[in-house]
Order: sequence, then structure tokens, then C-alpha cells
Amino acid sequence: MAAAMETEQPGLEIFETAGREEQVPREEQPKLEPFYVERHSWSQLRKLLTDTRKYHGYMMAKAPHDFTFVKKNDPEGPHSDRIYYLAMSGENRENTLFYSEIPKTINKAAVLLLSWKPLLDLFPAILDYGMYSREEELLRERKRIGTVGIASYDYHRESGTFLFQAGSGIYHVKDGGPHGFTQQPLRPILIETSCPNIRMDPKLCPADPNWIAFIHCNDIWISNIESREERRLTFVHNELANVEEDPKSAGVATFVLQEEFDRYTGYWWCPKAQPTLDGGKVLQILYEENDESEVEIIHVTSPMLETRRTDSFRYPKTGTANPKVTFKISEVTINAEGRIADVVDKELVQPFEILFEGVEYIARAGWTPEGKYIWSILLDRSQTRLQIVLIPPALFIPIEDDAMERQKLIDAVPDSVTPFIIYEETTDIWINIHDIFHVFPQTQEDEIEFIFASECKTGFRHLYKVTSVLKESKYKRSCGGLPAPSDFKCLIKEEIAITSGEWEVLGRHGSNIYVDEAKKLVYFQGTKDSPLEHHLYVVNYENPGEVKRLTERGYSHACCVSQDCDMFISKYSNQKNPHCVSLYRLTGSEDDAAHRTKEFWATILDSAGPLPDYIPPEVFSFESSTGFTLYGMMYKPHNLQPGKKYPTVLFIYGGPQVAIAGAPVTLWIFYDTGYTERYMGHPEHNEQGYYLGSVAMQAEKFPSEPNRLLLLHGFLDENVHFAHTSILLSFLVRAGKPYDLQIYPQERHSIRVPESGEHYELHLLYYLQENLGSRIAAMKAM
Repeated sequence: MAAAMETEQPGLEIFETAGREEQVPREEQPKLEPFYVERHSWSQLRKLLTDTRKYHGYMMAKAPHDFTFVKKNDPEGPHSDRIYYLAMSGENRENTLFYSEIPKTINKAAVLLLSWKPLLDLFPAILDYGMYSREEELLRERKRIGTVGIASYDYHRESGTFLFQAGSGIYHVKDGGPHGFTQQPLRPILIETSCPNIRMDPKLCPADPNWIAFIHCNDIWISNIESREERRLTFVHNELANVEEDPKSAGVATFVLQEEFDRYTGYWWCPKAQPTLDGGKVLQILYEENDESEVEIIHVTSPMLETRRTDSFRYPKTGTANPKVTFKISEVTINAEGRIADVVDKELVQPFEILFEGVEYIARAGWTPEGKYIWSILLDRSQTRLQIVLIPPALFIPIEDDAMERQKLIDAVPDSVTPFIIYEETTDIWINIHDIFHVFPQTQEDEIEFIFASECKTGFRHLYKVTSVLKESKYKRSCGGLPAPSDFKCLIKEEIAITSGEWEVLGRHGSNIYVDEAKKLVYFQGTKDSPLEHHLYVVNYENPGEVKRLTERGYSHACCVSQDCDMFISKYSNQKNPHCVSLYRLTGSEDDAAHRTKEFWATILDSAGPLPDYIPPEVFSFESSTGFTLYGMMYKPHNLQPGKKYPTVLFIYGGPQVAIAGAPVTLWIFYDTGYTERYMGHPEHNEQGYYLGSVAMQAEKFPSEPNRLLLLHGFLDENVHFAHTSILLSFLVRAGKPYDLQIYPQERHSIRVPESGEHYELHLLYYLQENLGSRIAAMKAM
């Protein structure tokens, strides 16, 4: 009995496939035939695994992703619109940028397959991947990235500028924009830097694409891609080797925000620039500053003698201190010649914990379309209260060490300048964070309209259009005292349920909404037709009526809608057919969603189709004890013989009670705050739950037979630390229980090295083969 929870490495449980049989006296039971498992040598199994991987590689070709639709500048010109995307080049695992031309017209009698054209010349020969830095490696772990090359890119439509990171370098190219489309691959231009170490998380300034920002050693820097002028904006990190003495960071999402809330950045460019009197402009960057001085430090030591090293991490275990967070703004004044004239760092007029009492996590942040307000989605520690706030930039004052000067700056901020809590929801369970939040351009000074998704109202995630009144707060800063939690709360003028029903709108892992403000339509992905299928839908958000499905039943779709909501791409598949990627044009000019239809336009990736001897899995369902229908898939042997019983491997993500456990959480007080406290509360308030839920504490109940438990763990795991397995082993030894252990010395939480992944799967197969037959035979003899 062991857990494999919150890992990339699932648990496996072995049992015998059989229908329910009537109970009959033992003397009347038929004699059971002995069960035999076909045995293979390690080498034979390795060949089987290699062949299977090739088979699966054929079936599951890597699809393109991260699509960007770009219109041509000259509608009457010879060239078509384009789609840019990331995809693997050839047979390797290196991601690069491609594009496809979107034809103006198509022959409806034939299926058009779009060609993939490389955007970059000499890729990856001129791009220096090198070895990943520690920071990159950890970020890739959080994002679950298994490929190499370009992981993401930024694009500025007006200028046609692409920005991306590859290895230790940041590169840019231009395509589209005022110069039109190129017809030849482009040579990436390296952005030179004076920084000695790796630069991370590069972003183009939307108000001036000549300027980029990036993170270097936990501080924010900016650079001009034309003039090569570079400037460090924040100075909170000292680049000390001793983690204990260097706890602060600026513009960086800390571990829990990345791992448990899917936020991987900590800074946001303002979309608009403020003009200055001398012909220059002011660029603004909102950033999160973290102080982890109270967060526990974890040490992970590599056991390999030739690379023996100790890595230290800030890791907030459940019940312990999280990082202290706040917002700051860096204002960069650019003169008329395009050079930096001044940089001013600004802080909130009052401490973050006073303005936003009880807030523990900054889950999401950004700017409203006009750059008038900062918006943020905030959570308390128990994750039972969510607030959406607007923060006027005028609430920030220049950082001043002199107390008297600082007080003058504080006094200069009017009492009317306060945060606005434009939305709040609470629950007695927990709130799931998602990416659905769309702010409309302001048409009235005292109102803000937005679309948000909530589960708290019905138990299913649905879309709501909300109008909040931006009233002046009762709290007067000049009168002294502290604000009450309700002082900044705004009145909800109107809340319209856009969708409803016992199904959900998808809002995580790439699923988002696409809003057509001209036609008052919102496109979203959801499970309205079946929990087994994801589809693209459209509905009018002003006058919600019929929700129109746009994708075909029988498949599960992952969709991307163009910026103008006139086309969309769908990657779709089912249990019989590998994924296919197709392009569709949206038609129907009416704002009635019922009249919106799709027209097949072209294929980007054609489905390989099932191989002749492929037997697809069968979907089955059953009703749980609580009345809900649950689903599963059964993969049967290709040479299935009717009436014969087969051993079955149950593939699950979690536990306990699993004969294999990969990187298991065995003691919940060792896991992080964000995940653990969401479901189990604070350890002080649920001591018994933490005890009963931790399998290490139940070691005496484990089976006493050998070959009943296999543990696998990466020794460098910085998420579920190897201490989890170490503690469990200690308790198993003390209880006199047998176990088998497989360690991967150079792997973290997810196995990234291909050879390690092959060994992992091979070891599982061999372990099952060697122990399955005797296990089933013993069960039959009982």
C-alpha cells in the first residue's frame, strides 16, 4: 500500500479480470487451472518495448502547438494570411518555429494539406542550446516540458517581431508587420548582453517592441534590441552562493505558484506608454517581489561521485511559512532619442498585507486593455476566498529611504486612490484557479465589465459576465487607522450567467475563452455534450441563449481561435484514431450564436490512422456509491481469447493500495503548502487526517509477502523529495516488511532522459512479469 500522488509516475495495481460470479460452496466450485505468464528475458522485453515505442511514435506524432494567426498587411496582395506555430523538426525532439500559408480560397472537392515551412534559417545549428542551467531545468520541470529547443515565443503584431529563448540566448526575428511576409527562412539575431549568466522569461514590450525585459539572477533587466542599450531595473537579489543569505526575488514566480497554480512569470508589461512633454514616453512594468527568508530550505545531494553536488531549494512545507509577497512597479522613462533617461522603482503606498488583508497567493495578474488599472486574482491561504482586484498605478509611490520624504509622497496620494475589489467569492471547500478572465475596454469611468468563470455558484465551472461599480472607498488614509476588509469591496451592478448546466467550461492547461466584442460572442471549450469529449462552443454573452457546438462529436478537441474570431484550429482524436490538426473558417455574420457555423478549410497534420492490427481500448462506465457515473478505458490483449481470464494492470494517478509507486508522497507534512492545504487544510486543524492519509504512518499494515511493493524515485526530485521514500523505507524496515526499490540518481520528479525513461518502463514490465504469475497463482490457491 503506497501512494503515487501528484507525480508524473503513476501507480500500478494488479488484479484478475473477471465478471462477478455467484458464491457457491467450496466443494462445488470448479477446479481452477493454473495461470501462466509468458516470460521474456530482459533483452527480449527491451526489444518489445523498443518496438512498442516506435509503434506509439507512429500513432502519436507530435502535433504543432502555440498557434498565432497573422493577417497580411495588403489584402489585395499575392500572399495569404499565415499561421505560426511551434513543432518538432524532423525526427528529433527539438522544437522550432514554423508557419503555414492560409489560402484565400479552397477546392471543396479535395482536402488541402498545408505545408510546414521553417521560419528560422540554420536551426538549430546557430542556436546555442548547450546544457540547461539550473533555473531552466527547474522551470521545465514545473511546466512538464520534455522537448528541447524553443519552448515558447512572444509576438508583436504591429511590428512583426518574434522573440524567443533558445538555450542560453535570447533571439529575435521579424516577419509580418509593416514589411510584409518573408518567403525565405530568417536568420535569428542574438540579443547581446552584459549579463554573465542565463537570462529567463523574455517578453516584448507591447508599447514599444524595441524594448524587451527578462529575468537575470532573480532580478528584472531590460534591453533595446536595436541600440543594444541594457539596464538592470531591480536590485533585490545579490547573487550569493549561500541561499540562506539571499532570499529575495523580483519578477519571478516562486515554486508553489509554478507547481500548484500554473503561474510561471512574475512580471507584466503595461500595454500602453505614457507620453512625456519632451517627446519621450514612460514604460511601466508591474512585478511581484518575493521575500522567502522564512521559507524552509531543502538540500538535495547527488549520489554520483563524478558530479557530486548539493542543490538547495526554498520549499514551503505544509503548515510552514510561504514567501511574503508584494506588488511593485518599475517606471522607465525613454527620451525622444529612444534611450533610457530615468528609472524609478515604486512601491505600494501601504504594505501589501494591510491593503489586501488575509491574501496569501497572487494567483494571476496583468493590466486592463487601456493600461489604466492593474488587475489581480488573489487567494487566501485556505484557498476558500478569491478576490479580483483593480489597483490604480497612482497607488504606487517612488521608493524613498528618507522617512520624511517618504511621508510627503504618501500624503500626496489622494484618499480617493484605493484598490477596488470588483469580485469576491467564497466556499467551504476550495477554489480551483483557472485562466478565464477577460476585461472589456471601459466605456464608463465608474464601471468595469468582465467575463469570469466560477465553480462556487453551482459546483460546475461556468461563465459569468459581471458589471462592477467602482465606488470611492469609505476608508480615508489621511485619517489614520487601517482599512477594513470590506472597505474596498465594490457593488455588483449586474451578473449574467452566460452558461449553465451539469457540465463544465474548461479553463486550465491551454483552455481559454476567445471574445468577439464586435458580435458579442464568446468562444469556449467545455464538456456540454459528454464528459469524455472536449468541444468548442459559442454563445452570445449579452443575451445568452443557445450554446452552439462547433466541433464534431465522436472526438475530443483542443482548439485555438484566431484573434478576429474568423478561423479556428482543432487538434482532435479519439480512442480509435490518433490526433489530427485541422483549420476551419467561421461563417455567419449575425450575433446570434445559433447562426455561427464552421467550414472545413485545410489540414495541418493528417491523422496517421490506426494500424491494421491495432485494437482500440474500450470505454466503460459504472455508477459510484454517491450516484455519479464514472468512466474508464480497458486495453485488451491483441490475441484475446473469449472465456480466458487475464491478469490486469490498473493504471492510476494516485493511491494508496498499489504491487508499484513512482515518486510517492508518503508523508503529507513533507509536501508543499499550495497543494496539500487546498485539500487537507492546515496540519494544526487536521492532525488525524494527515496521520491517516500518510502511508508511511501505516507501514505495519503493509503485506509481509515479498515482491508486493516496488518503489521508484528520482534521487534529485525537488518536488516530491526522496525523503518521502526514505521515511517510508525506514518505517517498513522497522515493521519488518519487504520492499523493492529502484533509484534514478540523475532524475528529478519527472524522468527526462530518454534512456532513463526506457529503463523505467522496462523495469516495470520485468517486475510485473517476474511476480505476476506467482501472485495470481497464490490468489487462485486461496
